[in-house]
Amino acid sequence: MLIIHTVSELRAALRNQTSIGFVPTMGNLHAGHIHLVSLAKQHTSCVVASIFVNPLQFGANEDFGSYPRTLEADCEKLKAAGANIVFAPSVVEMYSDFDGKNLNQSMTITPPAIADTLCGASRPGHFAGVATVVMKLFNIVNPNVAVFGKKDFQQLFIIKEMIKQFNLAIGIVEGETMREASGLAMSSRNGYLSDAQRTQAAQLNVSLQNIANQLKSGEKNFNALQDEASQALLLAGWEVDYVSICSAHTLKPAQPQDQHLVVLGAAKIANNQAGKTRLIDNVEVHLSKA
Repeated sequence: MLIIHTVSELRAALRNQTSIGFVPTMGNLHAGHIHLVSLAKQHTSCVVASIFVNPLQFGANEDFGSYPRTLEADCEKLKAAGANIVFAPSVVEMYSDFDGKNLNQSMTITPPAIADTLCGASRPGHFAGVATVVMKLFNIVNPNVAVFGKKDFQQLFIIKEMIKQFNLAIGIVEGETMREASGLAMSSRNGYLSDAQRTQAAQLNVSLQNIANQLKSGEKNFNALQDEASQALLLAGWEVDYVSICSAHTLKPAQPQDQHLVVLGAAKIANNQAGKTRLIDNVEVHLSKA
């Protein structure tokens, strides 16, 4: 497995490859990431995984500085998983205008309006940062297939829209959310939590699953379901960002006639560092025709 840090080296290494799978990550890898690598291997002969903590997608008060950097351990996991290349660029390699603190003149992608809802409502500029770095990585790697996890459902939706709008010849493979035994969605940020807090964190998925079960039973009062779940999480000590029932096809608020729904939630839970860790999750619901 090659570990490459520059764009020129990566392009040289990929020059004669005709079947490239790409798995973009921010590192601090867990079993969910490794599952994405395995999916990429099923579709292509050369798998590239990137490890890059992207400053553009972090807000002023978010955890960019403290986000875990575990490159050596990540490379060992990727090698064991059968990745062919790890691309681990510096911030300057990805953004030539970076002066050590700020990105001064970087051009950014403007995502669709849906990027300002759900996670985007409380994280302004986040999805512009995501779309920009993914577009840059697509242009560098030039993959045939890219693999993204469905845990970040809104992110996946926006990337698929970007591919469509820019006519990119890249197939998207969607990886199902990998979960811990408690049902907690695997996330790099779970590392901030103690074992007891991880058990408590599974409440988010339980709340979303409860909504999904009621939807399957025919409940159509979406606002009431959202409010009940939010209140239950608040009473359990969470700081709730949102609980929303949306159309899985548009990410707009669900309508009674919609059959493919997604129940999304984002909330913060206390962690070991006397702060709060923001977790996200979602549950898809397929309803039969009445």
